[in-house]
Amino acid sequence: MKIPDKDQPPINQLLEVMAALRSPEGCPWDREQDHMSLRFHAVEEVYELIDSIEANDEKEMVEELGDLLLQVIFHCQLGQERRAFDFDQVCQCIVDKLIHRHPHVFGESDAKTVDAVWAQWEQLKKAEKEGTEHERASILDGIPRHLPALQYAEKLVKKARKHDLIKEESPSVADTPDAEALGEQLFHITRTAQQHGLSAEALLRKAIQHHERTWRIQEQTK
Repeated sequence: MKIPDKDQPPINQLLEVMAALRSPEGCPWDREQDHMSLRFHAVEEVYELIDSIEANDEKEMVEELGDLLLQVIFHCQLGQERRAFDFDQVCQCIVDKLIHRHPHVFGESDAKTVDAVWAQWEQLKKAEKEGTEHERASILDGIPRHLPALQYAEKLVKKARKHDLIKEESPSVADTPDAEALGEQLFHITRTAQQHGLSAEALLRKAIQHHERTWRIQEQTK
């Protein structure tokens, strides 16, 4: 099979390689894949990228960013094959989204602080979803369900606190917890759960479901 011309832009070479891998004469493994079979590969690539960033290994970052980009290209190839979408549409979609959600850069908004920008972003995002099947009826919507339980809990609590679904007094300096001690408590809980044949991840996810249900009811009665 012909190798892509090196004189063309690398992204075009990558698109050609992916199409070749999916062709009848291509790779048996690549031809067997679909969106579902690939869905967790992207997650793994993201974690490998995080490892390279934390190691400050720029050479490894280049490789891991390429692996992550490959996941995007792979899904775009699958979409193109069934004439649903392609790489250009994906690129145009994110370009349009970035321009629309940054009116303080590309428009006439006067948002100047990070907090103002985030508030504006949330308002624009909510307006985009209104009237569609992705409309967010609750302020707690929009958190990816497959996030690890601890990350999900952090995002959920942040949303609940931001919209006054959690009533707490302002902490004093004396109330500030010791970060290292908190980390040890989390680790101890994980050890204890495992010691008794339980999963700390599953236990936390169950607790999340309980609190999320409670907050959603509370939100509706406000």
